[in-house]
Amino acid sequence: MKQGSLQLTEDCRRVSAVLSRVGDKWTVLVVRQLGAGPRRFSEVRRALGSISQKMLTATLRGLERDGFVSRMVFPTVPPRVEYELTALGVDLLKPVGALGQWAQQNAGQVEAAQRRYDEAQARAKATELRAVAKRPEHANGNERQRAG
Repeated sequence: MKQGSLQLTEDCRRVSAVLSRVGDKWTVLVVRQLGAGPRRFSEVRRALGSISQKMLTATLRGLERDGFVSRMVFPTVPPRVEYELTALGVDLLKPVGALGQWAQQNAGQVEAAQRRYDEAQARAKATELRAVAKRPEHANGNERQRAG
């Protein structure tokens, strides 16, 4: 294997690892929420609506581990915990915001493409089923059993 291809493979692995974190559905939404300032867990969860406690916990832990979010525990009873974007997290806001904006602007086109694709697949499947049904061995469902 060439020396350059080893470097390319390593670069791809590193980029893939970062993109798997920042490209995650919940990561994008959480980062956008925290972009407005520090938030408590319950505030983020309420703002996102459909995220489960388990998924939000996992997302915040992953973001903290990757250096995008800091977790601050305040010594109160009960303890108060706030999450805030780090400098790296703030830097991530720009591409995440652009991606979110792009998604909003193009959602209709994506949905239309999905409908066209699904309809074409359904037509192809129906055509295939009709063709199979017209074959002599399928004219009477018992033909194959009798022959065997």
